[in-house]
Amino acid sequence: MKKRTVRFTVNGESREIQVETNALLLNVLREDLGLTGTKYGCGIGQCGACTVLVNGEPVLSCLTLAVAVEGADIVTIEGVARADGTLDPLQEAFLDESAIQCGFCTPGMVLMGKDLLDKKPTASETEIREHIKGNLCRCTGYTSIVRAIRSCRKDKDPVSRAAEDRQTAS
Repeated sequence: MKKRTVRFTVNGESREIQVETNALLLNVLREDLGLTGTKYGCGIGQCGACTVLVNGEPVLSCLTLAVAVEGADIVTIEGVARADGTLDPLQEAFLDESAIQCGFCTPGMVLMGKDLLDKKPTASETEIREHIKGNLCRCTGYTSIVRAIRSCRKDKDPVSRAAEDRQTAS
């Protein structure tokens, strides 16, 4: 198989790596770079366990060729926490809300939540559910995951948030 040099940034670090032209980004991240937080779930883009951010957009790394991310900025779950190891507030919220059970879906869920909150810091519960609908979780039932993401919203209007909370509860 033919190899090609690919250059990209992963979690703030510039990388240059030789990959086979048919190598999937998921395999390069896990096997070549040792970033095993990104999970192999289904291999057909149906579960979201392999989600990473490429140039600020969620991408299913099990469907993405490594050569397609030439020059890209990639963020994996390992890049969400601060350099000193301090967890991101969204990661803390997942712990606080018991949004983690087996943990297999967690990296993809956290990255989807981060993507949404970066783009729409005041996302409603409906918007959160819509945004994570491509990520499957077989353990938590989604309620705690949605609660964790909601707890990190940057609401400017507590009255509106309280009204949404009341509407969701009924």
